[in-house]
Amino acid sequence: MVALIAFGSGLVFGLGLIISGMANPAKVLGFLDLAGAWDPSLAFVMGGAVLVTAAGFALLRRRRASLSGEPLRWPTATRVDVRLAVGSLAFGAGWGLAGFCPGPALVAASAGVSEALIFVAAMVAGMAIFSVLEKFKSR
Repeated sequence: MVALIAFGSGLVFGLGLIISGMANPAKVLGFLDLAGAWDPSLAFVMGGAVLVTAAGFALLRRRRASLSGEPLRWPTATRVDVRLAVGSLAFGAGWGLAGFCPGPALVAASAGVSEALIFVAAMVAGMAIFSVLEKFKSR
């Protein structure tokens, strides 16, 4: 049941990205181009996503378990540290350079978009490098 709910959630998310045009890097780069032909549509998509997420979190805060029965695990970190700041900067730089963030990149890659395939390969390589560095750090 958990896998079915995860699949359905991912499907709805991916369809939303396609329908809104956010799987198209030109749309994202148009939003980031404040000095040129600025496209504000990403702000409306993000605003809609924030409203839906806020409503979902408000409902979930009253529950001990998810609808699938899994326990809810809320984040425990409460401060901004160097790792968060550097990760955010890297995410933003990659987003601005490529026009993709992970979700839309996976959607576009599954559609065979070559730029997205390259981005996803680089993203996976970055995660692997991080994992290796974390293992060395923990020793």
